[in-house]
Amino acid sequence: MAVRGLMIKLALNLPKHRLNLSLTKRRASDIDEPLLPRLTDVANIRAGNKVSRYFRHVFEHKSLRRVLGANLALMFIATSFLPVNANALEGVGDQAIISPTPVLTTTERVVQYPIDPIKITQGYKLFHPGLDLDGTTGDAVRPIKAGVVEAISRSKYNYGYAIIINHGNELTSLYAHLSKILVAEGEDVTTNTIIGKIGSTGHSTGDHLHLEVRDHERPINPYFVLPR
Repeated sequence: MAVRGLMIKLALNLPKHRLNLSLTKRRASDIDEPLLPRLTDVANIRAGNKVSRYFRHVFEHKSLRRVLGANLALMFIATSFLPVNANALEGVGDQAIISPTPVLTTTERVVQYPIDPIKITQGYKLFHPGLDLDGTTGDAVRPIKAGVVEAISRSKYNYGYAIIINHGNELTSLYAHLSKILVAEGEDVTTNTIIGKIGSTGHSTGDHLHLEVRDHERPINPYFVLPR
């Protein structure tokens, strides 16, 4: 005896859209095979594995395919009308962008002359164990190499205002006749540090810088260290 079909109407309210669906139940006369096969039918199958044939029958059943197909279709239709949440994607691309951090660098020479411009008025010789570099009172003086301020002198005689810097490995440098001393003993200095200003203090005949380089406390020709 045939059973009349049953129709179900379904309405979905989506943002800015209304979706109307109609589902019709199959007639009983259309169901021509059960979803689960009888074990006797599976036992009579000669070809193939009996267990795989059993589950293959279940998943290939047209009723199951129809139900799965309808549900997948409803899911696809419903999600196609849903608005995309732009906020969920906001910032995703930015996470892969690395903003470069500006790095401030200063150029530091390994060895340099203590003043600029360079004008040598007297060179290294027996009774003059250093170099005299011409300049004007107030000109900046920098170390020939990085190091530590070992000693400071503010004498009215001989070297006058003077600084000794220790560069390590028993190598030191002396800067004499300064008008100002801008560092303290024990201070670390680089070739960018202004340690003092040119002057004419002590036993001096005019504005200039007297530079000495010492190895194991013995004066050596500064040209052995300075660039030529």
